[in-house]
Amino acid sequence: MKILGISAYYHDSAACLVVDGEVVAAAQEERFTRKKHDQAFPSNAINYCLTEVGCTPADIDYVVFYDKPFLKFERLLETYLAYAPVGFKSFATALPVWLTDKLFQKSVITGALKNLWGKDIDWEARLLFSEHHLSHAASAFFPSPFEDAAILTMDGVGEWTTTSLAIGHGNKLEVHKEIHFPHSLGLLYSAITYYTGFKVNSGEYKVMGLAPYGEPKYAQLMKDHLIDIKEDGSFALDMSYFNYCTGLTMTNEKFDKLFGGPRRSEEATLTQREMDLAASIQAVTEEVVIKLARGIRKSTGQTNLCLAGGVALNCVANGKLLRENIFDNIWIQPAAGDAGGAVGAALAAYYMMLGLPRKVDPALQDGMKGSYLGPEFAQPDIEQRLAAVGAKFTNHSDEEIIALTAQALADDKAVGWHQGRMEFGPRSLGARSILADARSPTAQKLLNLKVKYRESFRPFAPSVLREDVSEWFDINTDSPYMLLVADVNESKRLAMTEDQKKLFGIEKLNVPRSEIPAVTHVDYSARVQTIHKQTNPKYHALVSKFKELTGCPVVVNTSFNVRGEPIVCTPEDAFRCLMGTEIEFLVVGNSIMRKEDQDPALKLDYKNAYELD
Repeated sequence: MKILGISAYYHDSAACLVVDGEVVAAAQEERFTRKKHDQAFPSNAINYCLTEVGCTPADIDYVVFYDKPFLKFERLLETYLAYAPVGFKSFATALPVWLTDKLFQKSVITGALKNLWGKDIDWEARLLFSEHHLSHAASAFFPSPFEDAAILTMDGVGEWTTTSLAIGHGNKLEVHKEIHFPHSLGLLYSAITYYTGFKVNSGEYKVMGLAPYGEPKYAQLMKDHLIDIKEDGSFALDMSYFNYCTGLTMTNEKFDKLFGGPRRSEEATLTQREMDLAASIQAVTEEVVIKLARGIRKSTGQTNLCLAGGVALNCVANGKLLRENIFDNIWIQPAAGDAGGAVGAALAAYYMMLGLPRKVDPALQDGMKGSYLGPEFAQPDIEQRLAAVGAKFTNHSDEEIIALTAQALADDKAVGWHQGRMEFGPRSLGARSILADARSPTAQKLLNLKVKYRESFRPFAPSVLREDVSEWFDINTDSPYMLLVADVNESKRLAMTEDQKKLFGIEKLNVPRSEIPAVTHVDYSARVQTIHKQTNPKYHALVSKFKELTGCPVVVNTSFNVRGEPIVCTPEDAFRCLMGTEIEFLVVGNSIMRKEDQDPALKLDYKNAYELD
């Protein structure tokens, strides 16, 4: 049984192929088109999935779309009627798109499949639609290592639902409670994202990274005016402060007055107000998530919790939730946003519609295979591709690759690492990564300003050998998907002077706080990824060799891209990134490229090559 899951037409389009209940391939369309957050029909991702397993379009039993367009249109229409005539402008803006495209998405999707694969197959008969939050819930539960679990999904909005509680057992999943639009924790977070001058649907993680520079001095103001939080975590927003129901912006003048002025323009310098707003919305989010979890544990009695939806990418809240010990075990879908809806749509059809059996294998970490579900490239293909773009490279054995790369890291070089199957989801996990020495006091600033070309305040994540994680961080559980934040252990911290303790905001940035300053945020936290030999033996071997050289089992791991660009997919993408940044050492498969060996004429100006977000 082969089921293709698709998410598209909003942001982060993706495709996933499930074969006999196993997730065998998944990828986001942006990685192929090089258009960040690409929302187009995922033709390239679909073709990749089929190529990966060597099947033809005729072999696909069902194609499942991740949400129901008619229900979304119903929400649009009912929202306009509820606020009419105030919301006419936004309604009039959206209506033409719906009437020409989105409302008739079944024919649009079948047309796209016919354009992709021909008209010989009746795709309309094979096309199914899941509900948005059901897709999220299925993506969280069915690949999890649990036979039974509660499932919490939280995002901006699907059709109507913004937050849902479901219970999973075996191959069954049932939604028990929902919170509906316009009351949305995700949209509240996006409203602050917008107000602090970042882009909605892409800048939320910047707000999370900015939060430790501020104080949550606006948290009570938010709870007094914007959101009413009940003891069980359910909530309601005061819509008089928001514009997303009736206008083309997230917030309005009443919101501006509440926080003492207009939103920051994207070009303006960050001030302490933005840092305090970020700290405040982060605190409010954590309170809601923890109260929801306590309410779920009390009402369901479940001991396992699964998470998905865009809010589940808030790794700081996830880390706080873990430390509360409300549940015995927590598992988070690595592609928790809309891309992961493709996984959930396919699995929901396989288990819930077809009723096929589900087996949980205790020997496996989970059903996502470390999220290494994208394309990989054979060594002869790598060499041919690199030669075609003018790269100068040398080839080495696996052992030499590990030894030379570990030494480059120990020599404080910025390393591009392109190995095996590409990650599915928003995080680089040691397959398409930029790596550096976590002990370096200059790596954080260097990577931000000269490699990533992004804001200097942004923190970097540590990759650490799973067997060593508890020695360095206040956590002793698997965190393979970089979705849990933990504090650096006290024993690894550096004492601060009295003058350093008095610093505020961005002034805190340049103070080394631990033995691994490149991955220690200003509040001593770190977004931890544990490295597992079972799922990524080559990456595990590299960091093990680095530990042998330095005594430290921790490296900086950040996504292999520059600001405004998707994570690299092909060897050519990786080489272009080498030539457009201050990366010094690039490893693709068993080929090594050193910056000083390359033709200077191939240098790229990445700062101007992409629209910066």
